[in-house]
Amino acid sequence: MSVSELEKAGQVSPLQADLITTFCYSPPVENKPKILVIVGPTASGKTSLSIELAKQFNGEVVSADSRQVYRGLDIGSAKVTKEEMDGVPHHLIDVAYPKNTYNASDFKSDAEVAISDILSRGKLPIICGGTFFYIDALLNKVSLPEVKPDEILRAKLEEKSADELFTILEKLDPVRAGNIEKDNKRRLVRAIEIATTLGTVPPPQTVDSPYDVLTVGLEVDMQTHGDILKARILERLEIGMVEEVEGLVEAGGTHEKLDNFGLEYR
Repeated sequence: MSVSELEKAGQVSPLQADLITTFCYSPPVENKPKILVIVGPTASGKTSLSIELAKQFNGEVVSADSRQVYRGLDIGSAKVTKEEMDGVPHHLIDVAYPKNTYNASDFKSDAEVAISDILSRGKLPIICGGTFFYIDALLNKVSLPEVKPDEILRAKLEEKSADELFTILEKLDPVRAGNIEKDNKRRLVRAIEIATTLGTVPPPQTVDSPYDVLTVGLEVDMQTHGDILKARILERLEIGMVEEVEGLVEAGGTHEKLDNFGLEYR
């Protein structure tokens, strides 16, 4: 579909259609490479829109979804299928194993490599996803400490519960422990990793983005969105979501780890 056809279909507003067209055909600002970012809540049409825009503007999609990075989390995460991709290359899908920790720092590093690759081939990177912290990290809206992953430490920490991790962080950095999600093992592990290396977790800082960015936010009708989400969950159950979770458990995934992946995996 063209942008005008997407507008007629209600996937974008008239203003968004104008902004997208102008952005994609205009020269970059300050010689920064252009990237298009598509964000929105679950079941808002991000995936289909990103694919249609990639086909029209010679782009490739970089997934910014904290669950779709994991292999085996297919049905519950509504991972885009090969058929849905419709020939459009997608990046940062199935790049990690569920037993391992993948965080915003990992995403930023991997996304920068993918974006550079896409740009080197004269194509438009289209970032698509609902994990806003990942996108903020990529665009430098929050700064992330330059601490490389410590796989040995991570493996030890993965064996601990969220409560145990929080106790460790509390001893290392009481300030960070005071404002972190106590049940989020991924963030706890990363905070411990950083505090172990630097002594404390530095407070976030905003710096300029290296990209010329247009962010398109999709809206949903809240009166009908609940019904859409319910129907989506029922559909997932019918096509094997329970079996998917059972397979992850059989492969060594703990219920606590799966709980961090959201409602569908609890």
